[in-house]
Amino acid sequence: MSSETEPGADSDLTEGTLLRPMFLLAWPLVVIQLLQVAYNVGDTFWLGALSPDAVGALSLAFPLIFFLISIGGGFTAAGAILIAQHTGADSGKGGLIAGQTLSFITIVAIVLGILGYFVTDAMLGLLPADAETQARIIPLAADYMRIFFLGMPFLFGFFIFVSLMRGYGNTRAPMRVMVISVVINLAIDPLLIFGVGPFPRLEIQGAAVATVLSRAVATAVGFYVLFYTDVGPDIEPEHLVPRWEYVSKITRLGVPTALEQSMSSLAMITMTAMVATFPPAVVAAYGLGNRLISLAFLPAMGMGQATDTIVGQNLGAGKPDRAETATWVASGVIAAIMLAAGLIAFLFPEPIVAVFLTADVEGRADTLAYGTTYLQVAAAMFVFMGVLQVILGAFRGAGNTKTALVFSVVTLWIARVPVSYYLIFVAGWGTTGIWIGVVAGDVVGAIAAIAYFTRGTWKESIVEEEDEEETAEAVASPATD
Repeated sequence: MSSETEPGADSDLTEGTLLRPMFLLAWPLVVIQLLQVAYNVGDTFWLGALSPDAVGALSLAFPLIFFLISIGGGFTAAGAILIAQHTGADSGKGGLIAGQTLSFITIVAIVLGILGYFVTDAMLGLLPADAETQARIIPLAADYMRIFFLGMPFLFGFFIFVSLMRGYGNTRAPMRVMVISVVINLAIDPLLIFGVGPFPRLEIQGAAVATVLSRAVATAVGFYVLFYTDVGPDIEPEHLVPRWEYVSKITRLGVPTALEQSMSSLAMITMTAMVATFPPAVVAAYGLGNRLISLAFLPAMGMGQATDTIVGQNLGAGKPDRAETATWVASGVIAAIMLAAGLIAFLFPEPIVAVFLTADVEGRADTLAYGTTYLQVAAAMFVFMGVLQVILGAFRGAGNTKTALVFSVVTLWIARVPVSYYLIFVAGWGTTGIWIGVVAGDVVGAIAAIAYFTRGTWKESIVEEEDEEETAEAVASPATD
């Protein structure tokens, strides 16, 4: 795979025209995120054909699972940031940083998987579910979560592969691996859920098993690409031995991102806890609506990740103005895309929701009605949601992960959660309070992040800081000899 057809560790992102290399980097990331949605949509579609309770269980399980995943996710993002800046600076340390990231996060994934398996019941017990939800949905969510946590190392393996390749500037290789994984998941999902042919009928557990198996294949292929091809960072066996100086850098950058993602998942859990006080039809509609909204959110996230890499490489190359220009261009592009998506969701909410709720059983009509209203109201935030992800990506690419953390807190804990609580329990708006609260978060967060971004105080390279530290150590060392 040559640099003529693949973005890679070359000058494409730091020299010449900006729009073309940005799209070359971004569109595979958008496809990866859309394929990620296919995992969720596939599970939701087949579990929706099984029963609304299964969809509701998935909506309760996902934020709790994401809470633990987000911890390791922060460190994979840190690895991508470091590789991007070192690639832009041509420091020759990309393979070492990739190896350190891989070994460290693999250990984290194993620990989190074991922890998640044993605290599943405790986490679900924190949700203030009504009696009906407690009896019908909570046990199904527990069944799904335990299997998911057992497969955590496989899920993280693929996340590591994608992040390392993204920081390096190669996004097509992970996209191709993702296609293989999604095809496997979609193929075996109905077989394991409904027990087709020789396969056992596992119902909601089947969806979890399908996800774990497909991720295991993706991880195996991804590691083969990293270690046995030349399309990514050059990782040597000795690079896998943990070194404190690099683990500490990954930790320093990763902890704020892990906190950001963890607080995002805690906000999701808090929102889910408030929604769980409503009947099962509302719980199912909320989960279904969130997965449909992710069809818009994840492309925005893909553009944000592309911005992360472009900003990182350009700051590493000493080109902060180009990094800023790239961010504004990405914001304009994603705003146009999200506007189109918002119009579709606003104009055709019911048929979109109905596609993913096929089971003709008790509660379907109510779930469809609530889900339709949720999607239509949420369409108002799509543009804000997209621009916010790009701006946060710019902060992360610059290594300002604490800044990204602050604006995630503003979005979720200063706007979304308090507004939702007030509208639901104080103002008495009922389900309408849920939908409005979700929208308020992204609108407030996007406006605040854009205002701060225009100050320009985020333009600083991690590589420059490292060079300054090494210079200071070199100057100080003769005096200590």
